[in-house]
Formats: sequence, C-alpha cells, structure tokens
Amino acid sequence: MFQLLAIGDPIIDTHVQIDHDTAECSVIPHANSQKLCFDYGSKIPILNSFQNLGGNAPNVAAGATRLGLKTAVLSTVGNDINGKIALEQLAKMGIDTKYITVDKNTTTRYSIVLNYDQERTILSYSDKKQYYWPKNVATDWIYYTGLSAGFETLQKELLNYLKLHPTVHLAVNPGSYLLKFAIRELNEIIKRTDTLILNLEEAEKILNTTLEKEKSVTALIRKLIARGPSEVAITDAERGAWTGTKSEMWHQKAFPVGVIAKTGAGDAFSAGYLTARFHGHDLNHALSWGIANSAGVIQAHGTQTGLLDESGIKKQLEVFPLIEPIKL
Repeated sequence: MFQLLAIGDPIIDTHVQIDHDTAECSVIPHANSQKLCFDYGSKIPILNSFQNLGGNAPNVAAGATRLGLKTAVLSTVGNDINGKIALEQLAKMGIDTKYITVDKNTTTRYSIVLNYDQERTILSYSDKKQYYWPKNVATDWIYYTGLSAGFETLQKELLNYLKLHPTVHLAVNPGSYLLKFAIRELNEIIKRTDTLILNLEEAEKILNTTLEKEKSVTALIRKLIARGPSEVAITDAERGAWTGTKSEMWHQKAFPVGVIAKTGAGDAFSAGYLTARFHGHDLNHALSWGIANSAGVIQAHGTQTGLLDESGIKKQLEVFPLIEPIKL
C-alpha cells in the first residue's frame, strides 16, 4: 500500500549555468513577457553543467519520500540509457518503480535547462508513449501530472479507478502537454480532482483569463473550484502562494532566501503541501510546508538537492517566524 502514487514522466535534465556577465546573452522585454536572447552563431560561455533526474512526478515523489511518505511513480520510459538512469535514480531515492513500463518503441523524455540570472528556460523533448494502468494499484493519494502524447487511455483508466475507489484522494498539477494540446481532457480530470495545484500562468491558461481581469488570485481560485476541485493552491514565485476552498482562503508570502535556481520549486511546494494534507493538517499548515520546501529547493542547483525532511521544514519556518499564512 502506497501513501502517494505520482503519475508522470521521468525526465533527464541537463542543467546549464550561463555566465551572467557574458555579452552574448541578454534578456529583452517583449510585449507581456521577456525573451532570452543569444547572439546568433556565437559561442556562449557557461559556468558549469550537470545532469539529474527531473520531471514533476519524480520530483514530487522524491519530496514526499524525504518527508516520510511511501511513494511510487507510474509512467513509461524508453529502453535507452536515460530510461535506465531514471529507474536507477528513483530506486536510490526509495521510490518504488514497479508501475513504470519500459517501452522499446519510445524515447525517455529529456530536457536542457538554461539557468540565467536566477531564472530558467527549458528546452524539452517528449516522444509519444504507450502508457499502461497496472493491476492491483493500492494507494491513499494519487498525484497526476506531466505526461506525453498518448496519455488518453491512461487517464480513462485513472478515472475508472477513482470511481471504484472513491476514498482515494486525487491531486492534479497539469503538465505542459495537457495545457498546450489537451485542455478538454484536462478539464475532464479537473472535475474529479480533490486538490488542484498550479502556478498563476497555468490558472490563467485553464480559465482563459488573466489576473488583471479577475483582480485577485482568490477570484481565480473560486472560478477553478467551480469546475470541480475541493481545494485549489496557486503559486506565484516571489509573491508566494494562495490556497482555498469554498469556505476559506489563505495567502503566504515567499521566504526572502537567496535564489540559486528556480527549477523544481513548484514540485517542492506540491510535495510539502500534499504531505501536510496527507497527515490531516489544515490549509494554512499545508501552505507553510509548501512555501518552506520550495525555499529549500531554490537555494541549490537541481530539483531534489534542497528538498527538506520534516525537521528541515520546521527549521525553515523558524528562520522566518513573521512570515505566516494570512487568512483572507
């Protein structure tokens, strides 16, 4: 029996730290966004690079495992070196891999993470996969997140499983593929979701609106709750995070820690938040665990390096006693 089953693709991330002082790279304002620009045809100096296992599901499983939960990952990897590395790394972290299928006809997901000026830009590769729902799944919580093309059959099996096991809690963090190419299917799973966790841009995308139009994050949360979830948590980088249900809303600012790299911050938040909810803690307690865990991750390179255990969460909270959840 698992306490958390994370459904989503393992990804082998190659992190590249670009020299902030290089003249060949710059950030240029563009409409409502910013563009990371390189001199075309130039050789761009970097400070270092490294590889590690990433992906929303492995990151959240790793964070929950660090916090004491028994976890597993359900996905498909290719019969390639990256697939072997992913399985080995998950096992080393104490995450069960028995629900991961090896498919010789696909390629394990990988990405290039460009770290520049405390922000990251990700070049991502994803191949269509054949996913399988295993027999005899036994878990208290399911975390459903980033999958590749071919996810539809797996999602149908997941929804059937939830009908047969109504006490299983479903948490959803929409992956990039669902957000870009499968909004209809994403809305189907949101209807059955207990806990929806997403960042501000993802919330705006799903609702086809903007924070400027809606005036507040709490308004976005209320609109999302109207679509099915019992509770919704929205993160927004330095502004912190919000969580709410039909009856209560909370906000907590982010901790003012030194940022080394932001990759994995959202997954760390999810792991802290969900572990607190698993243990029956209330919304404001879960919010503070998520904030603390994400603060740990952004102070180091890699998506799992700075993940905290329970004592680490408590120590992080003690460092910033004046930054607490505020009821709205």
